[in-house]
Amino acid sequence: MKAIGYQNSLDITHPDSLIDLEQAKPSPSGRDILVKIEAVSVNPVDTKIRQNVSPQGQEHKILGWDAVGEVVEVGDAAQYYKKGDKVYYAGDLTRPGTNMEYHLVDERIVGRKPVSVSTAEAAAIPLTAITAWEMLFDRLGFHASSTSDQKSDEKILIIGAAGGVGSILVQLAAQLTNAFVIGTASRLESQQWVRNLGADDVIDHRKPLSAELKRIGIEGVSHVISLNGTSEHFDQIAEALEPQGKFGLIDDPSIALDIMKLKTKSISLHWEFMYTRSMFNTKDIGKQRDLLNRIADLIDAGQLKTTLGEHYGTINAENLRRAHAALESGSTIGKVVLEGF
Repeated sequence: MKAIGYQNSLDITHPDSLIDLEQAKPSPSGRDILVKIEAVSVNPVDTKIRQNVSPQGQEHKILGWDAVGEVVEVGDAAQYYKKGDKVYYAGDLTRPGTNMEYHLVDERIVGRKPVSVSTAEAAAIPLTAITAWEMLFDRLGFHASSTSDQKSDEKILIIGAAGGVGSILVQLAAQLTNAFVIGTASRLESQQWVRNLGADDVIDHRKPLSAELKRIGIEGVSHVISLNGTSEHFDQIAEALEPQGKFGLIDDPSIALDIMKLKTKSISLHWEFMYTRSMFNTKDIGKQRDLLNRIADLIDAGQLKTTLGEHYGTINAENLRRAHAALESGSTIGKVVLEGF
């Protein structure tokens, strides 16, 4: 089968940073299912691992943690899926990724593909949807329910709202909570993207956050979700958060955060890492299947939009190198998707 991987951590401009491969087709056992991959999307985690993790010996490391495909075989203990089912998922960081024609995955972290969107549109969703859902509802304690016209006192500031996770997070917060949702974006087109996804207001994260909040008439917020640039914005986050507020983040701060700055306001800090459940085989690992199915229902009901930003063609090394370069530039809006081999 075809696959795309690498042996050495190289700059994305190097032709060997990602290469086309031939590998043996795997077979499922236990709770695993074998999925014929139809489309994938690229996430910042792909670029981070390529830059920092080299495989041992002569092995090739296969990236990719978003996929849509068709189940072609199931393991002897599989319960939820059968041959021919269309599924979508984000995979497991401890196993080979989805940049291959046939992929093994634990069925407990797999959801049914939404029927109302294309394969490419569905591929944009899993990893970012899991991250956004777990942040809002598992880490920060919001309750997922239909919203009313009446806003609550809660105000969510989402830093980096135009990216992949932000594009789902804005929608979930707007559709399933009564909080006032503020997104940050720096360019006119990304600011309009965030507004179109349902944000109540948008501010520019290139400027001091507290000043930008005051510009739109807000003195402080109850929740901050930082999706990127946490080191750069941390002091402003501590200032903008109200007493007893909640601070959630998903990125890797470049410097140690002085969390003592959160103490006097009794601000709580919440990490979200969507691979935790699969990496540690937690007792509630099946929640990822449940939430992906809930997301599929919301998409099919017209409540959530796909976050596909650009389609980069077929799944091969050349197109994946181009996708990695785009993500590393920090200029993408929504998700980059590739489809077919």
